[in-house]
This record gives sequence, C-alpha cells and structure tokens, in this order.
Amino acid sequence: MPNVITNIFKIPELRKRVLFTLFILVVYRIGAHIPIPGVNIEALSSYFEMAAKSHGGGFVDFFDLFAGGALKRFTIFALGIMPYISASIIMQLLTVVIPAIEKLSKEGPEGYKKINQYTRYGTVLLCALQGFGLTMWMKSMTSPKGTVVPQDAGIGFIIVAVLAITTGTMILMWLGEMITERGIGNGISLIIYAGIVVRAPSAFLDTMNRIISRSDPIIALILIALFIGVVAASILLTLGVRKIPVQYGKRVVGRRMVQMASQAIPLRVNAAGVIPIIFASSVILFPAQISNMLGATKYAIFTKMQYWLSPGHTAYMIIYSLLIIFFCYFYTAIQFNPNDLAENLKKYGGFIPGIRPGQNTADYIMHILNRITLPGSIFLALIAIVPDFIIRIWPEDVSPEMAYLFGGTSLLIIVGVALDTLKQIESQLLMRHYDGFFKKGRIKGRRY
Repeated sequence: MPNVITNIFKIPELRKRVLFTLFILVVYRIGAHIPIPGVNIEALSSYFEMAAKSHGGGFVDFFDLFAGGALKRFTIFALGIMPYISASIIMQLLTVVIPAIEKLSKEGPEGYKKINQYTRYGTVLLCALQGFGLTMWMKSMTSPKGTVVPQDAGIGFIIVAVLAITTGTMILMWLGEMITERGIGNGISLIIYAGIVVRAPSAFLDTMNRIISRSDPIIALILIALFIGVVAASILLTLGVRKIPVQYGKRVVGRRMVQMASQAIPLRVNAAGVIPIIFASSVILFPAQISNMLGATKYAIFTKMQYWLSPGHTAYMIIYSLLIIFFCYFYTAIQFNPNDLAENLKKYGGFIPGIRPGQNTADYIMHILNRITLPGSIFLALIAIVPDFIIRIWPEDVSPEMAYLFGGTSLLIIVGVALDTLKQIESQLLMRHYDGFFKKGRIKGRRY
C-alpha cells in the first residue's frame, strides 16, 4: 500500500486529480460549518438534544447523516446534495412515463444535456420548497436555552434563509460536477461519502465512551464483528451478478466466415442499488412527519402512529422492509427492459443457448431477473434494518449516528463509492504500467 500511494503522486495527472478532489472536499466541509444568519446555535443544539430522546429523533439523525451534520447546525448546506439526487430520480421515472423525455434520452449528448438542465431546474424547485419547510420548522423550535430563531424574525429572515439553503445546494451540485470533470471518482457520490464518513470519528468515540462507562468490553467485540460482517455482506450485495451465457452466429468479415466470441449478460443481484432504501425512507417518513405535527392534539391515534413508525419499532421495521422489497422490483422493472435486450440480441445474431430468440428470450431473462431480485431485495432490507436492531438491542451503548453507519444507505454508499474510486485510481496506475492495489487480481467496481 505505501508503494501504491507513492506511485499515485509520481504521476502528474493523477496527482493533480487527487489533490483537486481533496481540495473540493475540504471546501465542502468548510461550507458545512457556515450557519444561516440569525440562528441561535446554543438553542438549536439544546433542541436536538431533547429531540434525540423522543421518537422523532431517529429520523433527524438519519437525514442529518447525509448532510454531514449540516442539518443540525442549520448551515447553508443543511439540505446537502439530496435535492439533486431526488430530482435525478424523478427525471429517471419521468423518462419512462413521458414519451417526450424518453425521446430526449435517445438523442445522445444533446438530449442528455437538456435532461440535465431540467434536472437542475427541478433541484432549484425542490430546494426552495424544502428550504421553506426547514426554515418554518426552525422558527417553531423552542428549547430551554430560548428560541432557535428570534420571535421578531419576519419575512426577511425567511427569504434570506431559503436563498442561502438553495444556493448552498446548487454550489454543492457544481462542486460535484467539478470533481467528476477534473478530479477522481464521481463527484456527487464523493460529496455524500464525505458527509457520511466525517461523522464516523465522533460517533465512534461517543459509542466507545458509553461502552467504557458501562464497563462491558464484550459489547465492543460484538459490535466490531457485526460491523465487519455487514461490510462484507454489503460488498457481496454490491458486486453480486448472475451471468447469462450468450452465443453469436458466424459473420462474414471480408472474405472469411468468422465465429463470434461467446459473451455473457451480467444481471446484478441488486440492480436498483440504494434507490429502494431512499424511496422507502421517503414514503415511511411522510406519515411520521404528519403524526409528529399532530401528535400533541387530542387525537391519540397520531401519538400511536408516531410510536409505531419510530426507528427500532417492530411495525416500523416490517413496513420498511416490505417497502424496500417492493421498490426493488419497481425500480428494476423501470431500469431494465428484457424486451429491448432480446431485440438487440436478435438484431446482432446473438442468442441464449437452448432459448429461442425473440419473446422467449425476453421471458427467460425476466424469469431470471425476478428470481435473483427476490433474494437481493430481502438481503438489502436486512442490511437496511440493521441500525434499527442495534438501536433496539443496545439503546444505551450505541449512539444513533453510529448505528446508522452499520447499515442501510450509508454503508452501501460508503462501500460502493470506495470501490468505484479505488477502481478508477487503479486503472490510472495500470495504464501507466504501475502496480495496482493488489499485485494479483484487480479491484472490481460496481457493475452498472
């Protein structure tokens, strides 16, 4: 490993890309500590300390994890890059639903440029709406140390806060594109990755202090073993594929009849990635937010709903798992079209051994895809609810932030982004005849 790091800095272009990426990530972390003007930071911290002890505190910790701690500090990067991710997902869904957008996606670079422009417009709209909601939520906060926002703060504060939050997210989007263009790795993914990883040291120290105060080192060993197991399972889920062999008939090249080489169609076990967890979290969060706002009223049903849908509760884990399994099938069906694949194979003379070309090939691929999606979705749901099991089993020993690092979207993002970035660095090294991270074999990135 030391030789690999030395080789990275021996290559001028690779060194420049790595240093540029690190510089942008440092800028991101500096911006995550610039608060919105007029906010009482002490009162805000006191409020979230109280919220951590309530049923709704788990949701705040979950979403603050992806904002790199900026949400709880109410900074200009409070929303993080998630509005852009949400806008991108919406555009992917609209590509399937609206024929005009689907036509744009097939027009090559110019079409994708137009779709990216629409995605940016959607990001601005989502940022404005979410920023307004977040600002009004902050205005309603009170704590033992006073109000988070002064009572006399009027429309001027709301406008400034919404503009600052929206601008912060757009800056993050621009920084991510700069990393993709001039740095190493996918910029948007690396910003999310940095926001998650930067919370790990404080969460780890908090958990260690809790365990030391209770004088129970066995729990520490169990957590370490569990963490290693979940990481290994996440890597297997990320890299797992089912290969379908494909053969091609003979083709005339010049004056010769040439037999085309056999290939394989790689079908990912988890073709939807972390999208099902994001969708499921959004769906289950909505009734929890409604019950949180109405729980203090005379209707007891809202208080019960708030309790049932709190992280760690049995009903929450069951509903959350079922939603993830459903969205795995839903998103895989949207992203993968067996009929188009079968037609392309038929057009170029390819076929699956023992299967007739055309509709029979499409049905066979769909059958295989459904069979591998079920265990993949169940596996993904189990990884997603690992933090809830940890919170429920060791509520006094493990902090919620540390628990969310054990599974769900955060761990899958950490594993996937790390593999992709290391694969890009290794490709640059091997292209210039340097050793990669391993002398034997190569790093396998995520298959798309």
